[in-house]
Amino acid sequence: MKNQVIFPAVARYLSALILVQTLFFKFSASPESVYIFQTVGMEPWGRIMVGVAELIAALLLIYKPLSWLGSILSIFMMAGAIMMHVFLIGIEVMGDGGELFLLAVVVFILCSYVLYEQRAIWLDLLRNRFRL
Repeated sequence: MKNQVIFPAVARYLSALILVQTLFFKFSASPESVYIFQTVGMEPWGRIMVGVAELIAALLLIYKPLSWLGSILSIFMMAGAIMMHVFLIGIEVMGDGGELFLLAVVVFILCSYVLYEQRAIWLDLLRNRFRL
């Protein structure tokens, strides 16, 4: 019973922490962030927009009643990040040993778990909205 409460909270907070930690690099225009977004043709507006979206996702993840929404937002963003790493910029970026790629995968997995754990909430919303 205790694990059913603790692990989802840890998954939410760890995902939010990772997202917030990477914000500094996006908003301060660190060389890695600038390189990534230049490579995909989205510098500087894409870097800033992704940073704002990650901040919103992190805040939603922390606020439990809306953490399912933060999970969905994070899953889509991390799927995009993973695809960009695999197809455009490579797993390793500027000698980071694949750390950014790994963080994206970790957030994707943790948020998928959070979304699964909160399925009763968002499934009820879908059922009520579409009368399923």
